[in-house]
Amino acid sequence: MMCCRYAPLLVFLSAVTAFIPTSVPSGRSSQLAAEITLDGETIRAPITPLGNFVLVATKDTLSATSGGILLPDQSKKKSCEGEVIAAGPGKLHPHTGVRIHNPVKEGMSVLYGEFSGAAMVYNDEQVQMIRDDDVMMYYQGVQMTKENVTPCRDYVLVKVEQEKLETASGIVVAQSVTKDQVPCEGVVFKVGEGRMCSTGEFTPSPCKVGDRVKFKDYAGNDVKIQGEPYSLTRMVDILCVIDEE
Repeated sequence: MMCCRYAPLLVFLSAVTAFIPTSVPSGRSSQLAAEITLDGETIRAPITPLGNFVLVATKDTLSATSGGILLPDQSKKKSCEGEVIAAGPGKLHPHTGVRIHNPVKEGMSVLYGEFSGAAMVYNDEQVQMIRDDDVMMYYQGVQMTKENVTPCRDYVLVKVEQEKLETASGIVVAQSVTKDQVPCEGVVFKVGEGRMCSTGEFTPSPCKVGDRVKFKDYAGNDVKIQGEPYSLTRMVDILCVIDEE
């Protein structure tokens, strides 16, 4: 008799239990029942970037001096590398109304300009709100490698050569004399999609992989990939292709 009286309740509890999740997925995308904060203030929902804005969590990177001493975060310039938390769909061209698609998406790692965007604290994490125009290079994975990096749009990745420490007459120049010289010549290692037009189409790069190029002084952005020096420069800053024949 007791079983018959509580049978409807047991059926109801079984139905409710079926809709209760057994586990909550981890990661930034799972913020159920978690308090979302922005600069110390509680907000109602996760941030959704609009247009061509990109929300990036800055990466903590370790660097060392020439003597092998690890530098603390306070002794370094702010990180210009991060992981994309969220990205907008892309901006609309002001004259044609064409959607200029955003080249990066959630989960990618990006390299951007040192003074780009606005710094915020999102869920107790240091983040940066930048535009897709600020992104110089992106990749998938834990760290940059020669295989996984992709220059963004009209950027060109150039493998720069080490400064020559000997003149044509055989005089050896001390390395301390050339340490402040910025290289502006090298071999093209990778090229981006090209420069975006108002129609949403790309203008291809004027140089190709393997070309030796010379670009404007101080136009390149120095980056080390697997310990080797490279420079990221825009297509418009490349002055000429040098014929080696």
